[in-house]
Parts: sequence; structure tokens; C-alpha cells
Amino acid sequence: MGTFKIGELAAAAGVGRDTIRYYERSGLLPAPDRTAAGYRLYGDADLDRLNFIRSAQELGFTLEQSRQLLTLQASDTATAAAVLEITLAKISEAESRVRRLSHIRDILRELAEECPGEVPASDCPILVYLAAKRSSRRDEAIKEKSLREQ
Repeated sequence: MGTFKIGELAAAAGVGRDTIRYYERSGLLPAPDRTAAGYRLYGDADLDRLNFIRSAQELGFTLEQSRQLLTLQASDTATAAAVLEITLAKISEAESRVRRLSHIRDILRELAEECPGEVPASDCPILVYLAAKRSSRRDEAIKEKSLREQ
């Protein structure tokens, strides 16, 4: 079994020391053993756990979802259905983000196509669009505030 000090573990997992400390405080990593001098000592299981968390994050899982997945992984009674449920929820979130980003891309593409480039910046359809969006949000906020005050 390998023994790592915090800096060694951080380097092996590709994370910062503060990340490891945060994971400890939040319960994602168990409290490590300590030397007589107070240095944290970690083992291979801690490295595996960090790599699991990082892999989950790369797929978009939150730290809370990573915690749930780790709990399921360690359980003797959990079924894959519980893992699947978390994963399907993540897929749904990802699809929603993709739709939103596609909508943003389409708007930006349309605005870029409408921009003649040679006009003064104040006449740029991109800036006009952004200013109109801010104005409409401001108007909506004022309207909502006046309705609440009535």
C-alpha cells in the first residue's frame, strides 16, 4: 500500500492541496491518519477515491452526486438501479444545457450574420440586441416590483 503526504496525493490525483482539504471537510474523503508531527498520511484507497470523484466531475456529476455514487459503490445492498437513476437525471440536465447552448449559439450566429462590420459600433445589431435585452429585463423587474407593492 502506498503512503502519500498531502502534496504527493495532490500531485498523483492532479488536484490541489486545498481540494483535498475541502473534500475532507465535506466528508468526500475520510479523515487521514497523521504522523506524530501532524502530517496527513493517505493511502491508495484515498487516491482511488479522488480519481473516482475527478472522473465523476469530468462527466458533469456534482460533488453531492459523487458522494451519492461513492455511497452506492460502497454499499452491499445498493443496486445498479440507484446509480442509473442518478445518471439518467444527469443526462436530462446535460440535454437541457445542450438545448440552451444551442439556442444561444443560434442567436449569436444570427446576430453575427446581421452585423455589417463597417458600421459604427453603436449600430451593431449585437450591441442593439444586448441593450434591448437589458431594457426588457429592467422593465419586467419594475413591473413586478410595482405589482408586489400594490
